Amino acid sequence: MLAAVGAPVPNDPHAVSVSLPSWKANVGYEEGEEWVLSKMKTGYPRFFIHLTIQELAREIVNKYGKGDEAVMLFPSPATAKRCQRFFYDQAKDIPITAVRLLNLEPKMSSNEHDTVLSGVYCVFFPKEHFGVAKQVWQHTGDGVSSRRGEFCLKALRDGFLQPVAAPGRIRSDSLYTKGPRRYQRGGSQNNINFLVNPPETPSNGPIPEDRDYSTFVEERFGRNLNMQLAEKAKIAIRRRIAGCLTEDSELEVALGKPSRSSDGRLSGLTEDHVFLYPTGMSAIFNTHRILLAHAQANDQEPRRSVCYGFPYIDTLKILQKWGAGCQFYGFGSSEDLDDLEQRLQNGERFMALFTEFPSNPLLKSPDLKRIRQLADQYDFAVVVDETVGNLININVLPYADVVVSSLTKVFSGETNVMGGSGILNPRSKMYQTLRKTIDKEYEDNYWAEDAVFMERNSRDFVSRIERVNVNSEAVASILKDDVNVKAVYYPKYSPTKPNYDACRNANGGYGGLLSVIFLRHEQAVAFFDALEVQKGPSLGTNFTLACPYTVLAHYGELDWTASWGVEADLVRISIGLEETSELVGEVKSALAAAGRV
Repeated sequence: MLAAVGAPVPNDPHAVSVSLPSWKANVGYEEGEEWVLSKMKTGYPRFFIHLTIQELAREIVNKYGKGDEAVMLFPSPATAKRCQRFFYDQAKDIPITAVRLLNLEPKMSSNEHDTVLSGVYCVFFPKEHFGVAKQVWQHTGDGVSSRRGEFCLKALRDGFLQPVAAPGRIRSDSLYTKGPRRYQRGGSQNNINFLVNPPETPSNGPIPEDRDYSTFVEERFGRNLNMQLAEKAKIAIRRRIAGCLTEDSELEVALGKPSRSSDGRLSGLTEDHVFLYPTGMSAIFNTHRILLAHAQANDQEPRRSVCYGFPYIDTLKILQKWGAGCQFYGFGSSEDLDDLEQRLQNGERFMALFTEFPSNPLLKSPDLKRIRQLADQYDFAVVVDETVGNLININVLPYADVVVSSLTKVFSGETNVMGGSGILNPRSKMYQTLRKTIDKEYEDNYWAEDAVFMERNSRDFVSRIERVNVNSEAVASILKDDVNVKAVYYPKYSPTKPNYDACRNANGGYGGLLSVIFLRHEQAVAFFDALEVQKGPSLGTNFTLACPYTVLAHYGELDWTASWGVEADLVRISIGLEETSELVGEVKSALAAAGRV
């Protein structure tokens, strides 16, 4: 049964998707129509701030804010400072004192603890500039998660989060954003003091003597969720991503077996080369941030990056708004690589090339072999997002310096927790120097409770992929042969199939994502509305999930997307674990509806 407009998908308080079951509902959401927005109980977490986090923000503003302020919440001082810095680079008229930091940290009765710790790190700003803060939340993926927000809300109300003034200094580091350096006023350019307004409202009062933070954590989670469990969950996740852990077994059993180097992905690859992030976009953003720091540490002049192929929207925004800028090759064609090679031969240099394998939503597969050859010759990093292809189907690591992925998608499957990963290739020419930078710059902000859910969800990852591959091929074949279909985008039927096959594992399939274009707009609408599957943002779900992708992701720039071959009427389908015959029947029924238009 399809969920109602605005209902969480699945029916879970931490659901990652939200139901927009008709084409009209998607357009209404994008146009801000009240009949849609008033029913929104949740949304994709980087675009829709979870209602619990909104409630936590309101309480923090009421206690520590001013009348004209709003607040954005982050999991660490460093992530909060990056948001503050983005304000001073991007907001043209904001005074230096208008964006201030406040750390709310756990008040511990003892320095010795084995319980989960979490503070919340607040960026206060004039509320009319909320759009600037929202850009940081959306693009970086570094905001607090809904489960962390839930925990911190309870801790704040119970008096366990206490204000600590943030350090009053902005450092000039490698993560600069494009824009004026207006905060550099008076004194040194590289070390600028700024005002942090201390809280004027007292806390909730003293913590009862018979109740300490450890007791509070046990009451919140039960006795099982301590730091040891969370760390074990993270180790298991990292081993699965490295290919060192493939069996579906309980955590203690899985970790009781000796870890081995991966044979399939790359000889010598272990969990030590895998880094976890709170979201997939956080993995991309922080990889970009670390590469900027790496370039600075090696005395490299600021260089642009390359975005090769039409990407998921925020990847391009990150490369455009942070660092020296971006050379965008939206078609991801061999001609684009010819142009890149010509630029390199003429002396232009780049810091890194970011690409998806295959791309979302056109499912094109870049020529990684040629990209790797250019990178080796002209000294730039290659970052490959393998989210859509996934590590069971493909192995792109030999061609990349860093491989990133959104664990929120097919790795989890359950659509109830966010996560991301980055893999540093131990055979990369950059490995030794890049590893030093990562060891200095990396910050584990993956919330313990999220890690526990992610570990449980991913245990049957391998077997789920096999089922999804079978279903996807069946659906893609039906769509390809329908007379009303103009084009099907799927790696198996793509002109770039040879590039995909060059990276496909021996038993790998073509993944669970496909897109379809109909001959007429009305047919696309009729097909989408008649398709009896869940409909909303996200992909890689255990259930089939569809959306009018271009409308949902690029509604305000449809002419721009069309110029890169991404048509406004594109319908994207993420294939799930349903019985193949049942899923095929649903698609045939929806195609019949399109044919009647």
